[in-house]
Amino acid sequence: MNPKKVVLAYSGGLDTSVILRWLKEQYGCEVVAFCADLGQGEDLQAVRRKALETGASKVVIGDLREEFVQHYVFPMLRANAVYEGSYLLGTSIARPLIAKAQIDVAVKERADAVSHGATGKGNDQVRFELTYYALKPGIKVIAPWRLWDLNSRTSLIAYARKHGIAVPVTKARPYSTDRNIFHISYEGGILEDPWKEPPPDMFVWCRSLEKAPNRPETVEIDYVRGDPVAVNGKALSPAKLLAKLNDLGAKHGIGRVDVVENRYVGMKSRGVYETPGGTILHAAHRALESITMDREVLRLRDSLIPRYAEMIYYGYWFAPEREVLQKTIDASQRNVTGRTRLKLYKGNIIVAGRQSDHSLYDPKIATFEADPVYHQGDADGFIRLNALRLRLQRLSKTKRAR
Repeated sequence: MNPKKVVLAYSGGLDTSVILRWLKEQYGCEVVAFCADLGQGEDLQAVRRKALETGASKVVIGDLREEFVQHYVFPMLRANAVYEGSYLLGTSIARPLIAKAQIDVAVKERADAVSHGATGKGNDQVRFELTYYALKPGIKVIAPWRLWDLNSRTSLIAYARKHGIAVPVTKARPYSTDRNIFHISYEGGILEDPWKEPPPDMFVWCRSLEKAPNRPETVEIDYVRGDPVAVNGKALSPAKLLAKLNDLGAKHGIGRVDVVENRYVGMKSRGVYETPGGTILHAAHRALESITMDREVLRLRDSLIPRYAEMIYYGYWFAPEREVLQKTIDASQRNVTGRTRLKLYKGNIIVAGRQSDHSLYDPKIATFEADPVYHQGDADGFIRLNALRLRLQRLSKTKRAR
């Protein structure tokens, strides 16, 4: 049966604007547009007007900035999550929160379906829908990109112009972008050729290295149990702290990456990202962990990073395995409290100091001078015992060669 009311995850961009109109034409249903404020810096009142002009019966705007940073970004940063060595998961971590808030709106509005603008080739369709089903198992999901005959950006632009919908994408700037307080992503257009360098005018956040200041800037970040709480001695809320570091990082050209990643659906895809504040926090957190975490706990946690990052990238934020893993990671952060000092300079983050009342680093033991604790002669037996299996292996090979 056709849905009577659909809650659409709406951004005001090309895809979701077309989808809003298409849903009404295809199903004759009421469409509630849900727009998540994740700090993307848009005029959300203009987005509201556009949704209403395009046919939405109602527009709900949710201010999710603090929730996003505190309950999604910060847990991910406590895990030092990086996908395939480069991607800090800025789009991936936003999708479960948008989908959760969308389900909340669907329940409140008594809608019988939800919809999104993710394509049938990408990861976002999985991220949205795994969250929908995890939180409301019986919900009907409409994924237009898997249903309609509008099979390209070009056809979407033509549809939008035919129906008088303002088009934010042009042939001169055909990128698909996603922005929130943590990052900006760019895909499509010239970027589909992995040999071609992104044009300089594509970037809208981080300065180029050529235009970054010629002098380094020092910043100090305070942490409590793995979460940043202050910048240069000033306590800030999670979203305001990230925004402050975004400004500093962007000013110094920090946070640009260009990667070819493996999508969950099987293909390779090129993405270019700007993540200024997140890149700084990743480096600061690592520096503080180096003096506050036990060696074996650190190595155990690090062994979990690829799996944890995959869970986020694939869309399993609300899966039981991610929740169990999060508890393990958070337990490892109990003593990650202290301060990190960094120098920011032309795309580089240079660790200039770290201190903590929970520090496991003892200069009296690490010193090259005499100390009363470490007896260097003890290393003789330590080395001999660790070398025993190596010696036995060599002796066995020698014996067989005779």
